[in-house]
Amino acid sequence: MKRIVLILCATMTMAVAMLTSCVSQKKILYLQNETMLSDSAFMSIEYENERNFNYKIQPGDNLFIKIASLDETFSKYFNSMNQSGAMATSSTQYSSGNPAIYLNGYNVGADGNIELPFVGKVFVKDSTVDEIQSKVQKIMNEYLKETVVYVKLGVFNLTILGEVARPGQYQIYQSDINIFQAIALAGNATDFANKAQVKIIHQTPKGSQITRVNLNDADILSSPDYYLKPNDIIYVEPLKTKQFGFTSVPYGTIISAISLLVTCFTFVAVYLN
Repeated sequence: MKRIVLILCATMTMAVAMLTSCVSQKKILYLQNETMLSDSAFMSIEYENERNFNYKIQPGDNLFIKIASLDETFSKYFNSMNQSGAMATSSTQYSSGNPAIYLNGYNVGADGNIELPFVGKVFVKDSTVDEIQSKVQKIMNEYLKETVVYVKLGVFNLTILGEVARPGQYQIYQSDINIFQAIALAGNATDFANKAQVKIIHQTPKGSQITRVNLNDADILSSPDYYLKPNDIIYVEPLKTKQFGFTSVPYGTIISAISLLVTCFTFVAVYLN
């Protein structure tokens, strides 16, 4: 009889463990701010965050430069040189991206220079896209006055790892992207993602810098890390409960276990009587 009691206690303990190991909704929801959401006087709130893309170009980046001119011969020749010259300078480390971006762009060398037709090397390291555009425009004005220079970052590389549906490296063809857009690219975070401890690894001129952001907190919208930088690595850590947790309560398993226990207990009780 004691053995039956022990089995009953063990089964009930297992059932309680299953219930307590489920991932709570508080760990799943993004942008939690219960005080603001529960107060009817604040149905809308603004989080200030200056959208200023001031990324400084680094070796390995790819720049798209186009010259528009009233002299069609000059512009066509320059832009065709851009295409043919870029074939030799495009970096193979981005072979998984769109090759046209690199075949029509300028790769920044280890010395921080790009190679322009007619001009030669132009130092662009640690300069913003706007600063490079002004520099190239000034250089082109020495050759032909009626020119307009367009400079864009060729591709925005991101690496997203950890508890997301589709981890991997992503190429974004726009000037900036925020943390939620990046997570969405990877198919959203899983239910076992620790959204309160998301690491962002920024590449700096001296090495790498790790910062942590809390996607559960609405204050992330005004954080300086809300907008990502090229070549950032995002790592979404798993919750500690992943090894033995559930995203939802396994009611079927619990009921089946309890039913089996009750059946066995009834059988033994009748047999002993």
